[in-house]
Amino acid sequence: MGSVKDSQMDEFDLFSPTDFRYYEKDLKEYLTEEAFTHYKVKVEVALVKTLAEYGICPKDIVKVVDLAIDKISSKEVYKEEKRIKHDIRALINVMKKYVGAEAKPYIHTTATSFDVIDTARALMYRDATSEVVLPNMIDLEKTWIELAGREKDTIQIGRTHGQHAEPITFGFAIAQYIERWGNRILKVKESAENLVGKFSGAVGAYNASSLLIENPEEFEEKLLAKLGLKPGRISTQIVPPEPTVDFIHSIVSSFGVIANYADDMRHLQRTEISEVGEPFGKEQVGSSTMPQKRNPINFENVKSAWKEFMPRMITTYMDQISEHQRDLTNSLSQRYIPELLVMFSSSVKRINSISKRLKVDKRNMKRNFKLNADKIVAEPLQILLSFYGHPNAHEKVRQLTIKSYETGKPLTEIIFEDKEIEPYSNKFTEDQLGIISNPEKYQGIASQKAEKNCDYWKKRINDLGVQNG
Repeated sequence: MGSVKDSQMDEFDLFSPTDFRYYEKDLKEYLTEEAFTHYKVKVEVALVKTLAEYGICPKDIVKVVDLAIDKISSKEVYKEEKRIKHDIRALINVMKKYVGAEAKPYIHTTATSFDVIDTARALMYRDATSEVVLPNMIDLEKTWIELAGREKDTIQIGRTHGQHAEPITFGFAIAQYIERWGNRILKVKESAENLVGKFSGAVGAYNASSLLIENPEEFEEKLLAKLGLKPGRISTQIVPPEPTVDFIHSIVSSFGVIANYADDMRHLQRTEISEVGEPFGKEQVGSSTMPQKRNPINFENVKSAWKEFMPRMITTYMDQISEHQRDLTNSLSQRYIPELLVMFSSSVKRINSISKRLKVDKRNMKRNFKLNADKIVAEPLQILLSFYGHPNAHEKVRQLTIKSYETGKPLTEIIFEDKEIEPYSNKFTEDQLGIISNPEKYQGIASQKAEKNCDYWKKRINDLGVQNG
């Protein structure tokens, strides 16, 4: 751990851009080093309360320890750690300084460092998620639901492999993200609620607590219940790593959804496509040399953040490995988890802000749709020809599309001039002929599907019971 930060340093003296450029004030009370100190103190206080409940320490000690909480600061703990070279022992020494002689023997009694650290981290992540991360995610979901509902009938060409495919609507395209994001919301909530604590001692066998307590497992359960946590069924010196791995995975995979959305919107903002656009401030500058530029900087920022933090999932997987009952190889790496949550929350808010003000250019969507509109009927044509008995419909339509490309004549005209397919096309219904003549009608149920998906997720997120900002 580094030295105490000089009091003269300001935000621009920090090393991480997370601190001076992407700082999230809403997460300050949950994920900063000061917050971590106070969460560790909460665990120590819960220990004293449980010791008192079991008659191991006098009940009036609890009040003394409770009053000491607000006096403890990270600055003081770090100063003590610099002297003795141990973080939790430094915390204990500082706590004892404020509680008086009678209470001192009961601070940290039967505990090991990671009873406190791992339990405090579970509390941090759970609270940051329920109070800030999930509400931000739900707010974005509501924004997308509103956007998809508004644009459910706005025609857009679907794209696969970067090429024009079949018609959809822009609302349908957004509905895909509503579905993916909604499922991530559920997964983040579930994984945060499944985080566990521990109070089972230096190797997880309750060696220390069993000296004083007949049923140390019950003691652990009661202590953690005071903090709103459950213990892992069995632990070593540290909590079982998988609940944390699952939690981090839920965050990183959610990050991937907004990175994908950002990438899609960035491509749709290309000059030659120009179907959507980020909002652009009156005094905003797009380039230091090209005054005309309106770059998709926010979409690019979110993808860039994902690129930086997605690989940290590998570190989390590596942290699953700890020798025997515990080694120290996860100690430093786990200190960076709060940074992931801060950048994820920052990116969610950024995407939400842009999505609320996203400029949708319906004229350009229609223009791009019409660029290759006549070729769109190739799919419905070959399906209908097959249905009405043509022996090699796919090859026949492929040849017609080649002729269309070579002559420049619309496929929709060539179809009705071809005598070979006339016996089959004569069997088409009026609606089927309408689709072949007018590709814009070939939208399947894109609009209805978008609306249905919006209604589904509107209900699901309202049922979650999470208050969004």
